[in-house]
Amino acid sequence: MLSKLKTRWGINSNLQILKIFIVFGITGSTAAWLSEPICNFFGINTDNLNIIIYWFARIILITVVYQFILIFVALLFGEFKFFWRFVKKFINLSGLKI
Repeated sequence: MLSKLKTRWGINSNLQILKIFIVFGITGSTAAWLSEPICNFFGINTDNLNIIIYWFARIILITVVYQFILIFVALLFGEFKFFWRFVKKFINLSGLKI
C-alpha cells in the first residue's frame, strides 16, 4: 500500500511519506482548533444562527483556513513543492484558476 502511495504521489522515500502524513495531521488538527475562535470573531455561533447554517459556515471556514495552514506547515517540514501541487489542485477543483 505504501508503495502505491509513493508511486501515485511521485515521492521516493519513506521519510518523505512520513513527513507528508505528519503535515496532514498537524494541519487538520490546527484548522479545526482555529476555526472556533475565528467563528467567534466573525459572530458565527449557534446563538445567532441556525445549527445547520452554523456548521455549514464552520466547515467552509475550516476548508479555507486548512489551505493556508497546509502551505505554512509544509514549508516548515520542507515539503512545499508537494503540498503546493495539492493546494493548486484543490483551488482548481473549487472553480478558481491559478
